[in-house]
Amino acid sequence: MVEAKLYLFDDTEAEPKTVELDEHIFAAPVNTDLLYRAVRMQLLNRRQGTHSTKTRGEARGGGRKPWRQKGTGRARAGSRRSPLWVGGGTVFGPKPRSYEIKLPKKMKRAALASALSDRAGSGKIVLVDKAGFTAPKTKRAIELLSRLGMAASTLVVVSRSEYNLPVKKSFSNIPQVKCLATPGLNVYDILRHEGLVLTLGALEELKTRF
Repeated sequence: MVEAKLYLFDDTEAEPKTVELDEHIFAAPVNTDLLYRAVRMQLLNRRQGTHSTKTRGEARGGGRKPWRQKGTGRARAGSRRSPLWVGGGTVFGPKPRSYEIKLPKKMKRAALASALSDRAGSGKIVLVDKAGFTAPKTKRAIELLSRLGMAASTLVVVSRSEYNLPVKKSFSNIPQVKCLATPGLNVYDILRHEGLVLTLGALEELKTRF
């Protein structure tokens, strides 16, 4: 049985309750191979792949033969764009391409469950009933994380309806803290942050996602 503490957003003096988490999501076997594959996929898919070099056909110059073929004592040369010359083209240099790779949906889901289970097994998941920011308040967000006993590096996940400008901006100025809506929850961000805060709305959306 996996449990997590539930805090109230508005009541700062209330004692936290203990809530049982879904074992299908938070007590799954931790598959390190799947975690590696998911993180590798995310990092590769972020690469723009815009690096480019010019071949001898694209380099500038070389419109005529530098000198005649025979009689000069120098080596034969047909173009100033030769890869042997300074300013010439590049042989087999990088060209724009896509680094995108894909994983089956079941593997993605299993990797996400592995990451969540790893954090739940370490006791690094905390629940809060809601994200009730009516205006951007970084100070209040810091006080909330401190009351929850979270580490400096924390990922805050809220439901779609809670992910608004006041909530997003309240956490955006805190170093090593990131706020996401439930659809954006991913393996890389979970593993990159030490703590994980979930609202009850985000928890319900996670159940439907699985």
